Amino acid sequence: MIAPDPDVVRAFADARRAVLDAIAAACDRAGRDPASVRLVAVSKTVPAERVRAAIVAGQVLFGENRVQEVAAKVPAIGAGEWHLIGPLQDNKVRRALEVVDCVESIDSVALARRVDRIVRELRGLPAEGAVAADRRFPVLLQVNVDGDPDKAGFGPEALADALPELATLGSLRLDGLMTIGRLVADPEAARPTFRALRELADRVRAGVPALGSELSMGMSDDYPVAVEEGATLVRVGRALFGERATPPA
Repeated sequence: MIAPDPDVVRAFADARRAVLDAIAAACDRAGRDPASVRLVAVSKTVPAERVRAAIVAGQVLFGENRVQEVAAKVPAIGAGEWHLIGPLQDNKVRRALEVVDCVESIDSVALARRVDRIVRELRGLPAEGAVAADRRFPVLLQVNVDGDPDKAGFGPEALADALPELATLGSLRLDGLMTIGRLVADPEAARPTFRALRELADRVRAGVPALGSELSMGMSDDYPVAVEEGATLVRVGRALFGERATPPA
């Protein structure tokens, strides 16, 4: 395997440092520990050699939108932690679970049931019942906080209704919630969405303690605001890798 270009490694390291500094500044404003926020480098359409350069530069956690792409990329890179952050179709569940470490986009009870069943098959677990904590597969539940018809995810009330059943799917580890912020010119306009997700998480966790504390929210344009509102995972692509070419159809 050819070593990454030192110039590419250096450029990514500089971009990563700028993002981490912005996260630290946002944490300082909010009275938080910067260590409580993890940076997800969104590597969709980024060639494997550039991802390897990012790993050399110190990045560990990556997010991919498409199962086909991450399934090809992971074996070629052989390192890193991988989250699926895009939609997961029923016919792609098995392949996704074979290659990613977490699915952040569980957007329905039906999908959660399917993931639970296939996790059990892949890991040789009983067809029903609780599973040892270290054998569970981590997921986040995607929430359509704003009721945007163009976005997937549980509505806030639907999430509250679904959580008791989701908590019974014993092979899944419900690490927390994910949302996609508003596409707005002013990052401050996305703040109500992020605040609403945090408040929703606090509210529903009081009734279903099995829900973890992760909040995946914020992208390149608005991640400092998301951190101020409680994000523990920020999904940043363009600010790290630069503008990407439009992926093929």
